[in-house]
Amino acid sequence: MSTSSSFFPAVSPAELEARLRLHLLPELGPRRFRKLLSAFDSASAALSAPASAWRALGLPAACAEPRRSAEIRERARATLQWLEAPGQHVLMWDDPAYPALLAELADAPPLLFVAGEPRLLEAPQLAMVGSRRASQPGLDNARAFARSLAAGGFVITSGLALGIDGAAHQGALEERGKTVAVLGTGLQCLYPRRHVGLAAQIIEQGGALVSELPLDCPPQASNFPRRNRIISGLSLGVLVVEASPSSGSLITARLAAEQGREVYAIPGSIHHPGARGCHQLIREGATLVESIEHILEALRGWQTPVVESRSAPLDSVEHPLLALMHAAPHSTEALVQSSGWPLAEVLAALTELELDGLVCNEAGRWLARSR
Repeated sequence: MSTSSSFFPAVSPAELEARLRLHLLPELGPRRFRKLLSAFDSASAALSAPASAWRALGLPAACAEPRRSAEIRERARATLQWLEAPGQHVLMWDDPAYPALLAELADAPPLLFVAGEPRLLEAPQLAMVGSRRASQPGLDNARAFARSLAAGGFVITSGLALGIDGAAHQGALEERGKTVAVLGTGLQCLYPRRHVGLAAQIIEQGGALVSELPLDCPPQASNFPRRNRIISGLSLGVLVVEASPSSGSLITARLAAEQGREVYAIPGSIHHPGARGCHQLIREGATLVESIEHILEALRGWQTPVVESRSAPLDSVEHPLLALMHAAPHSTEALVQSSGWPLAEVLAALTELELDGLVCNEAGRWLARSR
């Protein structure tokens, strides 16, 4: 079973099934889920507790009554069967492998279902969101920024929706980068159907599909704003490419600000309705973005502790990153570890070195070009 891998929680099969059953109960959100585990120490004990104990915790009858139903048991077993397949996983909020940034949220999902590569959720991510009815320039911007950020080592995170989301995922894939799609449906109910092929490509190229919802959960309007906190919660920052003032993308941006993440927005024509949401965010304090450098500049201080500035200019023959790459190809993460620099500083340096023709990225590894 996928859940037995080394980066998954060492819970018993009975406890895993109990958590899945709890997760399927109506009106049992993340806070109530945690309250139950805190009160009873395990999901198994919570399910066995009398209804009066649940009422004492302030939980409604709608939660407690169906917990022993045949339907809940059968759906939990079906989920366990889904987890038997390669590349299909569940991450739990109290597991060390659970994404650290997401775990900071008070309403972090108690369970995350992942199709694809779960380790990717711990990699540095930037969220890109925007209008479903984006203009062609907006779609072009989304793809271009996603390509550049993916080439710089960032995972591109979005919501698999039509418009800007799809363009962001596609841009990352075109660069052979990694991308994460956070769904507002269960993983067995991909939506929109037009993006089923895109979802498959994301997994094939080492990315991941993620959802907190039960596998069989169909599209429901209330679930899409709810998933936005996961998109922003997984990411270091959120880039809004194009959005109207009523766009759900602004919800994601405001959640990001509340979570202490960076918020970026690309401006547009004052005559274009799709630019007004971005302009509103900029007035509220979002960073105005015209190039990838503006994002990298804003992220320079995210990694702590702050290290001293590099000792060699970018155009130096003995540039420290070049020296590392002359010795052997390195991934972005390996360069961060070897140099001791913050990720944002490494990415900025790589961008300049690449523009100068001194390095190139092949299959996710940085190589020094011959002079």
